[in-house]
Amino acid sequence: MKKRSLIVLFLIVALTALAACGKQKAEPSTTATPASGAGEKAAVTLKVGATAVPHAEILESVKDKLKAEGVNLEIKVFTDYVLPNTQLSEKQLDANFFQHLPYLEEFNKSKGTKLVSVGTVHIEPFGGYSRKVKAIGELKDGATIAIPNDPSNGGRALALLEKNGLIKLKEGVGIAGTAKDIVENKKNFKIKELEAAMLPRVLDEVDLALINTNYALEAKLVPAKDALFVEDKDSPYANIIAARDDNAKSDAVQKLIKALQTPEVKKFIEDKYQGSILPAF
Repeated sequence: MKKRSLIVLFLIVALTALAACGKQKAEPSTTATPASGAGEKAAVTLKVGATAVPHAEILESVKDKLKAEGVNLEIKVFTDYVLPNTQLSEKQLDANFFQHLPYLEEFNKSKGTKLVSVGTVHIEPFGGYSRKVKAIGELKDGATIAIPNDPSNGGRALALLEKNGLIKLKEGVGIAGTAKDIVENKKNFKIKELEAAMLPRVLDEVDLALINTNYALEAKLVPAKDALFVEDKDSPYANIIAARDDNAKSDAVQKLIKALQTPEVKKFIEDKYQGSILPAF
């Protein structure tokens, strides 16, 4: 009797084990595998900060190309010039696209960050805009001129004012000049320093505003048509892809800059912006 009971018990255990094995084989795996073989790398997400126009638009144009290369491009749009660098430094972003090299160098110097340029993409010729006059010769004595308040763009704006004969700066200061370096101001222009993003909004309140092209485009201003004067096309202020010194050579970041420096992107810039934005590669 005991022998028979032991046999029955053994059979029950064996059948239970077989059933469990069969169920395990029937359940699908929860581990994702590459569709074209185990040797293929899984896709990576690349988080890039950008201002809306034209930077985010240019990035959107290469999304599909990067996806085909295993990079999911995630674009985070900013409305200022500080947070994109701060978040990149804090590793909340992998790269950003909104600034030129002089601005990046000034930011690193003042904030102690270690951000680097990966490569250039386009140039945004800086321009002077007005809703009160149609030529700079019409600017009256004591007119108010608004410029960006960050050091690199502020110096750039003053240098452009000097080039157009509105002021004279201390010899040798170049693009590093500040309002304190103005040595000649025959018409007693009042220089008003404001956040760059604010400049299009104050056009009705000032006589002239020097506006970064990305903010001008967002405000539906066309530099080639609406600006009283703009920088030459050989401006050294090419906009760059920036990354940290610890990830600038990563596969995903390198794929990003290569995707942006192509004939297709050059044509996209030329067709879409009609001279307001110029390719820099």
